[in-house]
Amino acid sequence: MTSTLGRTVLAFTEQPPVRKVFTDTRPGRALSTRFVAGETLDDAVAAALGLDRRGARVSLDHLGEHVSDRSQAESARDDYLACLDRIGVEGIDGNISVKLTQLGLGTDDGLAAESLAALAARAREIGTSVSVDMEESELTEATVTMFERVQAVHGNLGLAVQAYLRRTPRDLDRIIAAGGHVRLCKGAYAEPPDLAYQSRAEVNAAFDRLTRLVMGNGRIYPAIATHDDERIAVATELGRSRTKGWEFQMLYGVRTKLQEELLASGHKLRVYVPYGSAWYPYLTRRLAERPANLWFFLRAAASR
Repeated sequence: MTSTLGRTVLAFTEQPPVRKVFTDTRPGRALSTRFVAGETLDDAVAAALGLDRRGARVSLDHLGEHVSDRSQAESARDDYLACLDRIGVEGIDGNISVKLTQLGLGTDDGLAAESLAALAARAREIGTSVSVDMEESELTEATVTMFERVQAVHGNLGLAVQAYLRRTPRDLDRIIAAGGHVRLCKGAYAEPPDLAYQSRAEVNAAFDRLTRLVMGNGRIYPAIATHDDERIAVATELGRSRTKGWEFQMLYGVRTKLQEELLASGHKLRVYVPYGSAWYPYLTRRLAERPANLWFFLRAAASR
């Protein structure tokens, strides 16, 4: 969830002069490497293998969204096919996370559906899955619908849901019926009050309600995506009585000590590993979620 301060940070980082400082200076690039594995697939594979050695699963995300033409969407699909091939060749315990607008949703919905199906088919060949990220609320219905269509054929998809959206419990009814895995997160986009809870207390309460819902359902595989100690405690307690599998999910570079502690205590953990040249929008969302990271950057830049 993005706070009022976080939304201010997001607006600040969207200014072209600010973006240039982040992308063209050493401190800005250094900050990006805290949260992004690198710009190439080789960088992502190296990070994934390191996490694999520590006992973590991964979900590789080739950054990008909202493509403007068919050729960009096809290129994104091909990049993900190559990523799946490397997961298979390297024996990585991982899957891929995709944004449907990167595959053409909103530009060529037919191509997006075909590409998602192609990725699901390739993932099945190597024994893994495809996780579909959730984007802005105006895309939620189209995203859930496309997930249902492709999941009905291939059966190895998962879908992220955002706890702060008021519609999420209804979406979960559909997702549970389709099966697969569910990535429960708080939500990272600025949404209006009629669509999303605004206060931290409301979002946390919604997250806990949905955690109880997914952890209590044996038809789906829950992935509890949070770095919040209290939310982790709720999931851990519910997990004691769950007879089927589940996991925590966390972001690359965020609370790495806690990640190690969860692995040491025997929990299953999947780390979301982003990579690619389109790293700036991803970085700004991380800054909006935790504005202290912006002060880290400003201090580094001032000390040059």
